[in-house]
Parts: sequence; C-alpha cells; structure tokens
Amino acid sequence: MSADRPVVAAFDFDGTITRHDTVVPFMRRVAGPAPFALGLLRRLPRLLTAIARRDRNAMRAVGTAAAFTGRDAAEVEALAREHAAAIIRDGLRADVVARVRWHLAAGHRVVIVSASYEQYLRPVADHLGIDGVCGTRLERDGAGRLTGRLLGPNCRGPEKVVRLDTWLAAHGLGRDAVTLWAYGDSAGDRDLLAVADRPVWVTGPLAAPPSA
Repeated sequence: MSADRPVVAAFDFDGTITRHDTVVPFMRRVAGPAPFALGLLRRLPRLLTAIARRDRNAMRAVGTAAAFTGRDAAEVEALAREHAAAIIRDGLRADVVARVRWHLAAGHRVVIVSASYEQYLRPVADHLGIDGVCGTRLERDGAGRLTGRLLGPNCRGPEKVVRLDTWLAAHGLGRDAVTLWAYGDSAGDRDLLAVADRPVWVTGPLAAPPSA
C-alpha cells in the first residue's frame, strides 16, 4: 500500500454500524406487522424453498414482495425517514460510529455497502456525514408505486464488490488505486472484506483505530 493513495472505508450496516437487524423492522413498519405476516403466508412455498436452500437472496425477494408490492413510493420514503430517525436515536453502535468519524476526520472517503434498503440508509449516511450509499434498491413503476421487486440484485456477497467498484468508478477511482478499508460482521461481507487492504471483522467492540 502506498501512503499517498486515497483511502476509502466501506462499512456494512446491519450488525456493523447498527446493533441489530434493520430490514425486517422496516418491512413491518411499511406493511404493518399483520399484513406483512399474511403476505409471507401467501408466498409460503417460495419462502420455505428459499429457507431450505439457505438462499438469502431468494428470502429477500419474498420479503420484499410481501412488504412493498403496490406501496406508494413517496409514502415508503417518508416511512424510511422515520425508520432512519429511530435507528439514529437508538440503534447505532457507538464504537463503529467513532471509527466512521475517525475516517472522516482523516479525510478518507466513507461509503455504506449493505443489503439494507437505500431508502433509509441515505438519511443515516447523511446524519453521519458519510459520502455514499450502496444498498439494496426497490423497483418502482411509472405511476410511482413499488412493484415488490428489487431493482438489481440484493446488495450482498459478491454484489457488494460490484456495487463498491461502480461507486468508485463514478468518483473517478478504482479499487487498485485506493487503500481500501472494509468493515463487516457476517458471511454476506466476506467478499467485500476479501478485496480490502485493511479488512476489519466487527465481531466485538472495536478498539481505538490504528495509524492509517
């Protein structure tokens, strides 16, 4: 690693920046707990197949359809802001937020790369001063309603690397031209951490940051 290369820090969200899962609570907030459960029941064969195969992308597709099909996109955005406010108030990890702020104070670019939905990732990123968001996106139709499908793949596993590379390219950077830090806590982060110069598994409280 060259000391004069720009530094980029990529953070997973759920379980890394936050203390808990934020996806299912958002689905329940949008659909309502009972309608969301009913939507899952209506798609039970698909859900059981996905669970049996341990296919988290297929599970996300089923949950997305149950929670968001036919919802007004503007209303979902408003609910996402409420969800983000609740996360900011009660759900952030102080140690990881301190690490984010250390990177920012050092002049590093910081980006969230997460399977969580971009609708609420963006307000949290704005609150923390984070430069960018690469998250799972929801498809909408021409009438401004959500279709219940994802726009592009679930941002998990190898897709995290694809999305980060796209974000870097949009900012005139390449992964081979930066010093990349990556933070994650689960199997869905392995691909991202595997390509990092400074991978950090967030399996417990983070220590004080070392010298970059």
